[in-house]
Amino acid sequence: MSAPVFRLFTALLLLLAFTPAHAESLSPGAPTHIHTTLIAERAATPGETITLALLMQPDKDWHGYWSNPGDAGLPLTLDWTLPKGATAGALQFPVPQKLVVAGLMNHVYVHDFAILIPLTVPRDAKPGTSLPISAKAQWLACTTAICVPEEATIATTISIAAPGTTPAADPRFAAWRTALPAPLDQPAHFATTATGYRLAIPFPAHAAITDPHVFLTTDGVINYAAPQNFSRNGDTLVVDLTRATTPPATAPTALAGVLSLGPDGSGISLTAQAGPVPPPGEPLAGAAPTAAFSWKLLGLSVLGALLGGLILNIMPCVFPILSLKALALARGNTQNAHLDALAYSAGVILACLVLGGIMLGLRAAGSEVGWAFQLQNPGVIAVLLLLAVAITANFAGLYELPGLSFSTGAPGQHGLLGAFGTGLLAAFVATPCTGPFMAAAMGAALVLPMVAALAVFGALGLGLALPFLAIGFIPALRRILPRPGAWMVWFRHAMAVPMGLTVLALAWLSWRLGGATFCAAAIALSAAVVVLLTVMGRSQHSGREVARWMVPALVVLAVVAVAATPRLANAERHEDASLIGAKPFTQAALDAARAAHHPVFAYFTADWCLSCKVNENVAIETNATAAAFKKAGVVVLVGDWTRRDPAITRFLTAQGAAGVPLYLWYPASGEPQKLQQVMTPSTLTTIAGPTAV
Repeated sequence: MSAPVFRLFTALLLLLAFTPAHAESLSPGAPTHIHTTLIAERAATPGETITLALLMQPDKDWHGYWSNPGDAGLPLTLDWTLPKGATAGALQFPVPQKLVVAGLMNHVYVHDFAILIPLTVPRDAKPGTSLPISAKAQWLACTTAICVPEEATIATTISIAAPGTTPAADPRFAAWRTALPAPLDQPAHFATTATGYRLAIPFPAHAAITDPHVFLTTDGVINYAAPQNFSRNGDTLVVDLTRATTPPATAPTALAGVLSLGPDGSGISLTAQAGPVPPPGEPLAGAAPTAAFSWKLLGLSVLGALLGGLILNIMPCVFPILSLKALALARGNTQNAHLDALAYSAGVILACLVLGGIMLGLRAAGSEVGWAFQLQNPGVIAVLLLLAVAITANFAGLYELPGLSFSTGAPGQHGLLGAFGTGLLAAFVATPCTGPFMAAAMGAALVLPMVAALAVFGALGLGLALPFLAIGFIPALRRILPRPGAWMVWFRHAMAVPMGLTVLALAWLSWRLGGATFCAAAIALSAAVVVLLTVMGRSQHSGREVARWMVPALVVLAVVAVAATPRLANAERHEDASLIGAKPFTQAALDAARAAHHPVFAYFTADWCLSCKVNENVAIETNATAAAFKKAGVVVLVGDWTRRDPAITRFLTAQGAAGVPLYLWYPASGEPQKLQQVMTPSTLTTIAGPTAV
């Protein structure tokens, strides 16, 4: 099926997919969702070529299409009615935008845009007269849910001026011309590869570029939705394009299109001839890395997420929950242990899927977020503090919490809901940091298709749930667990200690993230939670029913924590003294240090990242590292991601990292390298030795 036929078929499916309640009128003269106006730049002298503009103004949430609409949609067509001797030239489109809907890549405009058209006036046109210009325009207007074919008759008149005069021009045309892609002043080349085409575009090494994309006017050659891999090789921009699933019968001899330089709408018009191209160079800083989908990539990502989730079980704030759940299961109804394990696992996996889906959705909407994005929100930290206080109070014996308490370990209906809630809670508090195996998996999830990315997040949840699944389904493991006895009460109380330390850590984090006033408010709410839970515990022991008013009261406190306390947070950053002389990370600082041929250690951290803080205490902020770095002349840059920082998020994404920690070593000369996420005291002192200079 050819590309135009496929797009027409897709557009028809979109039209037919909706009920009559969603159908739009297609009758001539009906109101349109993209409003059109034909405008002449100025009057013209006989035989002169001037410019027309077809101004297209989409309604809110509607979009129009570029000359090559991509996987779906239809291009604009114009059927001209011109005076004898007048001719209209090719349509000149501004730089388009990407829009992916249901896995289909569309080349669109979601804002007002003007298509410029050169028009040559007849040589025998008489000065002082006006020439009528009109055309029947047909186009496709779409939202992300519906497409409507639209049409209109566009018309204008051109005044004929006397030869030698210079008529005044419409000032809007200057901005419309600026929106057109600039011509490339040097030839580009392309070569065929095993998977598609490698395009080499002359582009100065010092010129900035963010989120580039190649839009080909040559139709049916590449897979539009496939990722495009960009790198710099000196003054050449190298991009790998994936061949179309059904490529043309004859190989292309030239590739024409537009290189979009970023979200500001700037771009370069290019035509590439077949010829030699250099190999890929250094990945673009600040541009999102991409990787073509493959089952191997998905398999490795799922495996990495599974192992990473398994390791999350030993985090201090999660291990007590799992330990008590395991002991509760051992004491409960072992015949239904698998039901409790499945309920817990469902909660864990659902939480990971929801967090991952929200992150992917926010990124698709243009937000600069990464893994553990929720911990950059003061309201979430306040709620986590209340949760940690509630769990600590439960472990201390102040009240009984279904799903964690030994007395409610048997999986009846109440116990299953408790196990499910425990799974949600465990996943929510276990995912602040990336750990071993997780970094590559989460980074790959950012560039995989949505369904494949969600499979990676689901595997993370499965890894986190595996120990409890094993206990629930393997009786031999339950027999290994210690026999129930009075010691379990002591163990439960002992587990209140690490959870209490988690409370202190979250209180410190609330101060770091929102300041003293925010921290005080969060602690006050925590104290109120302790009072309420103490009252509830006493009522439970006496057999009184207090849930009817206690649960709403706790919900109110949670709502206040997430909605009201962030208003008290301030935006001031805490600057900590650094033994190694670390300065705040910026791309400009990194570029300057590398241009001066200094070795650079760049590390990215957050106050809510436990493994980050361990590495900083063990290997980074130490006297030995400071001495080694000083001797080698190392420039140290630290990216603090405690609060949301779009620049740091873009840089992390460019390095294939979905979160922190991230450690990068740039030698004085040579290629940068990514260091392991678990550091030893000698990691940095070793690398800052002979290889630093």
